[in-house]
Amino acid sequence: MTHIAIIGECMIELNGAPFGNMHQSYGGDTLNAAIYLNRSAAVSNPMSSNNTANPAIRTSYVSALGSDAISQEMLNRWQDEGLSTEFVLIDEQRSPGLYLIQLDDVGERTFLYWRNDSAARYMVQHPDFDKIANQLRDVDMVFLSGISLAILPHSDQLKLLTIIEGLRERGVTIAFDSNYRPKLWSSEAATKECYLLGYKTTDIALVTFDDEQLLWSDQTPQDTITRLHALGVKTVVVKLGAEGCLISESPVNEPVKITTTPVENVVDSTSAGDSFNGGFLSCYLAGGSIEEACHQGNALARLVIQHHGAIIPKSITDTLSN
Repeated sequence: MTHIAIIGECMIELNGAPFGNMHQSYGGDTLNAAIYLNRSAAVSNPMSSNNTANPAIRTSYVSALGSDAISQEMLNRWQDEGLSTEFVLIDEQRSPGLYLIQLDDVGERTFLYWRNDSAARYMVQHPDFDKIANQLRDVDMVFLSGISLAILPHSDQLKLLTIIEGLRERGVTIAFDSNYRPKLWSSEAATKECYLLGYKTTDIALVTFDDEQLLWSDQTPQDTITRLHALGVKTVVVKLGAEGCLISESPVNEPVKITTTPVENVVDSTSAGDSFNGGFLSCYLAGGSIEEACHQGNALARLVIQHHGAIIPKSITDTLSN
């Protein structure tokens, strides 16, 4: 069995028009990816138990929640999705963060966050976090994002990156999505310092060109590929939205373009990159090639952005065709 641990934060989600009807759910970039990983693996492997996960892939989520009723309900729902929650810490003093999504007429979203005192923000300081870090030595892959780092105090960012470096030295594959959100960082310089440390311990980079262009002023996707390979990243996947993605593996070969079918009516792009990551990782962990993994990531993202919310109903993702 291949075991992946995914690190990050899940928050309460409110989705709707300001002062209008609001739908309450939950979401977070890496949590979304974890759920879509399990779902796409189940669709790809119809003999999976209860059609909730590929029995050859175990997905564990690493985070912290409170002891309140909402936190417990989140935990229950993650387990219903087939996620292993043995690495979810309980913080008796804090609760989950909250975010509000406002959508415009073409499906683009604006976020408002309340997360400064969330349980996940302080998970690295939890008295049991070091035990979790030791257990991560036995997993096959760890996946985290720029948001996983951004929510943490600076000293905790450095501690987590040191842990990640140690895991990689022990043979754990590290996958990273930069997922740059400027409002979560004190400055561009602070972001770059943290990301440079992160990329130096990354095997697979799953990045969005818009983010890389915004932070690093990359002019072309090739600039992104060249920069990341120079930092030691072996496999680079640059997500290009409706244009698909560009992949490159070192020793550096000619980048390969993986196209996708554009969606005419985008309803909600909230979880486009997250669902791509989930589809990609499920295929890759099941033994698929990088190209095959990108095709699955594109297919899942294309389906997800046609519906509202970060995590769409499972009945819809069950229709995924590979």
